[in-house]
Amino acid sequence: MSEVVPLEATLRQRRDGGRKLLVPYVTGGLGADWLDVIRAYADAGADAVEVGLAFSDPVMDGPTIQAASQRALEQGATPSGVVAALGSADVGVPLVVMTYYNVVFRSGHRRFAAALRDNGVAGAIVPDLPLEELDDWDRAATDGGVETVLLASPVTPDDRLARLVERTRGFVYGVGLMGVTGERERVAASTSILAKRLKAATDKPVIIGFGVSTPAHAAEVATEADGVIVASALMRKRLDGAGPQELGAVVAGLRAALDAL
Repeated sequence: MSEVVPLEATLRQRRDGGRKLLVPYVTGGLGADWLDVIRAYADAGADAVEVGLAFSDPVMDGPTIQAASQRALEQGATPSGVVAALGSADVGVPLVVMTYYNVVFRSGHRRFAAALRDNGVAGAIVPDLPLEELDDWDRAATDGGVETVLLASPVTPDDRLARLVERTRGFVYGVGLMGVTGERERVAASTSILAKRLKAATDKPVIIGFGVSTPAHAAEVATEADGVIVASALMRKRLDGAGPQELGAVVAGLRAALDAL
């Protein structure tokens, strides 16, 4: 089984060393070589990898991630199967799964947390689990050694944002714009404002996603944030047939743009 690489400690160390953080996404189970995609990401300079567990009703996701999730389901992907497969990834960077609460609930909080930890997964993003209903999962996750990443949006009020950054583990996931995931032609103005608010509120790593589509976008966002998450731009290429080598090259381009800052 893969060794668990801690999420927040790793990201803090790299950020404090002057590095901008890069977290690429892959839909687990999309293609027989999806684990090789994770390995290619790590080799290309990813600081952590977000792995989506395919779900039939991904309410936070736009058409590209929805299509990737649907195709993975058609190819036989299951949450338990993807998590178990991650046990052999052994990539040397933190792994964080993105899933919806129904998957966690059906598995059982403690059972799900144990499965993640046993298979080398350091963190979990559960975007449809609100702060007010976090306690039971958070307790099980903390006891199981899993870091739960919480999301903040441009319309999160200051008092709620303070509670979010206090309770998040691993990093703060800044949702750079309102709406679902997806590629954009330009970075939303709300992204910079949110990054500044989050940086003022916490010393935890602040990583921005939603709409970060190109190396230029990544560099623009990371001037204020500690790093970026890139998902739809990679999964569009994956749906078009890109393999690990091509996707690794895209991540290498993003890495180069961040390193130039």
